[in-house]
Amino acid sequence: MHIYKYVLVLIIPMLFSCNQQAKTSKTAEVITPSSTIEGHKIVLHENFPSKYVDARNVEVFLPTGYEAASPEKYKVLYMHDGQNVFNPKTSYTGIDWGVDEAVDSLIKGDKIKNTIVVAAWNNGKKRFSEYMPKAPAEATENAEAKKGLKEFTGFDSLFSDEYLKFLVEELKPFIDKTYNVSTKTEDTAVMGSSMGGLISLYAICKYPEVFGAAGCVSTHWPIQILGEAYMNTLPATLPDPSTHKIYFDFGTKTLDAQYEPFQIKVDEMMVAKGYVKGNNWVTKKFEGASHDEKSWNARIHIPLEFLLK
Repeated sequence: MHIYKYVLVLIIPMLFSCNQQAKTSKTAEVITPSSTIEGHKIVLHENFPSKYVDARNVEVFLPTGYEAASPEKYKVLYMHDGQNVFNPKTSYTGIDWGVDEAVDSLIKGDKIKNTIVVAAWNNGKKRFSEYMPKAPAEATENAEAKKGLKEFTGFDSLFSDEYLKFLVEELKPFIDKTYNVSTKTEDTAVMGSSMGGLISLYAICKYPEVFGAAGCVSTHWPIQILGEAYMNTLPATLPDPSTHKIYFDFGTKTLDAQYEPFQIKVDEMMVAKGYVKGNNWVTKKFEGASHDEKSWNARIHIPLEFLLK
């Protein structure tokens, strides 16, 4: 199949990739409009610099009662598409994930351990290129793939390896130094939706020593050629089930209606790798749920509890 045929499936996720980067380079503490539970805080690091990828905003959620000097170290959850995570004013659809409220509520109910959330904004036009796994090389680096990527994204290469280096080599060390957090693998998780689900899975596979858990919400598998090629790498790259856990889900409406056949294949790979459903791996189907922030907001407490309990 010629690579141009994956374009229709590729374009739809890119429609939600508008670049809302701030133009200044300062760091400020702000309470976002979505912060309705008194006491928690969103710290905004504007235009966080990188030698691997373009600068971008990074927001850090500190739960109610966060203590910088506490002997208890906080877990860390890294999230993609950061403009959608906490704030409806910056979210594509005007509805955010509500992660700040959900984490505070789950901590208060003793459902999860104390956790901070680090939300890196996407970079607009490069979102697909940064979130599509650059594996296997024979599928993503050949001349035909480069030509197709150049024509339909404006770039002839994928930047997901560079994006993960930004997270692991630049952002994580900053977070570890700046906030009262655990640096243990089992206390470090990564999560995203759609293409963000793909890059979260790629992150735990490529850096299993860094990420102990991954949340892949409405994972956008059906990218012809590239998506199938990446799925075929999973039997060899999935991390050790004795030390890692992975969450998948999907709905049944809009884009999510395409996902179940692909997820069934991935689930078979999870079983073959030794993952036990309900223990270190979950796949959930949400009837009537769509591919949007409203649906993800409605169920965000489910992956959060699984990843952070």
